[in-house]
Amino acid sequence: MNEDETGDTVAEAWRLHRRRVLDVCYRMLGTLADAEDAVQETYARLVQRGTGDLDDVAGWLITVAGRVCLDRLRADRVRSRYIGPWLPSPVLQPRSSEPDPADRVTLDDSVRFALLAVLEQLSPAERVAFVLHDVFGLSFKQVAEATGRTSSACRKLASRARATIRSDAEPRFEADPAKARQVVERFAAACSSGDLAGLVAILDPDVLGEFDSGGRIPGAPATPLVGAPLVSAILIRSFAGAGAGFTTLDINGQPGVVVELHGRVMAVITIETDGDTVRAIRAVGNPDKLAHLNR
Repeated sequence: MNEDETGDTVAEAWRLHRRRVLDVCYRMLGTLADAEDAVQETYARLVQRGTGDLDDVAGWLITVAGRVCLDRLRADRVRSRYIGPWLPSPVLQPRSSEPDPADRVTLDDSVRFALLAVLEQLSPAERVAFVLHDVFGLSFKQVAEATGRTSSACRKLASRARATIRSDAEPRFEADPAKARQVVERFAAACSSGDLAGLVAILDPDVLGEFDSGGRIPGAPATPLVGAPLVSAILIRSFAGAGAGFTTLDINGQPGVVVELHGRVMAVITIETDGDTVRAIRAVGNPDKLAHLNR
C-alpha cells in the first residue's frame, strides 16, 4: 500500500471511529482536553502502523487508546495535588438549535458526574479494565493487551472496580424526568433570584454539595458540604446578585444548570433529585475544565 492510500485509510478511520475513541478516552481520563490529546496520540500510532493488515480497526484503536490512557493516568501528578473535590469537565446536551457533531462525547449513564468521580478512586489499571470491559464490551483478552496483564488479572481488576462503583456511584434516586426537570427549574430560579428560603425549601435537609474549583476560586469550599443551610448559603454567596444567567440543560446525561456571566460559562451544576427535592449538587467552576465551553 502506498503512502497516499494509507493516508486515505487513516482518514476514513478518523471519520468512522473518532467519536467512539473519544468516548473511551473521556471516560478513562475525565477531562475533554486530556481525552482529545489521547485521541490524537492514538491516531498518530495508527498512522505509524498503517491499516493494511488490520481486520478490526475500531477494536485496535480502542485497545491502543486504553494503553495510551493507562500511561497517562500512571504519569498524572495533577490529580494527586488537586485542591478540593475532583469532578470531570462537563459535557452539555446540545441546545435544540445546535447540531450534534460527530466528535462530541456520547451522553449516557457512564458519564454521570458521580460515576466519573468514583472512578478517580480506582487504580489506573482498575479504571481502564472497568471502562474497556464493562462500559465498552471489550473481551478480557483485549483488556489484557491494553494493560499488559493477563486476562485473569484483568478480570480481578474489573471485579474490584465494580465493587467500588456499586457501593459509591450507583444512582440512589430514579426520578420521573418531568418531575426532575421541574425541581431543577425551581433550583435555578431560586439561585437566580437570590431566594435563600426558596432554595432551602427545594434542598433535601441532608443534601450533599461538591464544588470543584481546583483551588482557582477564592473562598470556594475545599471539602464536600452536607446540609441545606450550608449548601444554600454557599450557592447564594457564589451566584446571587452577580447578574448571572441560569439555563437548565442536560449535563453528562442528567439534569443540571449552566451559569453564565457576560457571555461566558462560570459554572456548570448537575442535580441529583428524587423528583421532590435536590439530594446532591455537583458544581464545576474550575476555569480549566470549562475552557472548552468558552472557546
